[in-house]
Amino acid sequence: MVTNDKDKARNRLERLAWYLDNSIPIPGLNASVGLDALIGLLPGVGDTIGALLSSYILSAAARLGAPKSVLLKMAFNIALDAVVGALPVLGDFFDIVWKANQRNVQLLGDYLDKPRKTVVASRLFVWTLGLLLMGLVMFIGLLSFLLVRALWFAVSGT
Repeated sequence: MVTNDKDKARNRLERLAWYLDNSIPIPGLNASVGLDALIGLLPGVGDTIGALLSSYILSAAARLGAPKSVLLKMAFNIALDAVVGALPVLGDFFDIVWKANQRNVQLLGDYLDKPRKTVVASRLFVWTLGLLLMGLVMFIGLLSFLLVRALWFAVSGT
């Protein structure tokens, strides 16, 4: 893409992120929410629809040439927003703070401005997340083993 096209795409994504995350001020608070938070109020499907809308920014980042590590970090932001957003009440407050779309547009902007630094930080994030997930799986496996072992001894009487 020509630099001018990248700037246009970036401006379009910044505007979309603003509509999704910040376009509606909350009276009495120094905070705002966007359409994503309002759509998230729909039980059952709201956060899924919000995640699909957020995925447009992710796909645009892929078209702009963002590497997999940056895209994975962006996907994590969307997934966290959708999962926590699905929790009643807590998810609504989370939407005021997290603002995954603006985080993702900022991450894309950082990549376009300083690609090397952003890729290194994103890779570190992805590796850390992967290690944490492996540790969680191993911890759950160990707990499961100990539980089955305790049940076996309780049933067999040895």
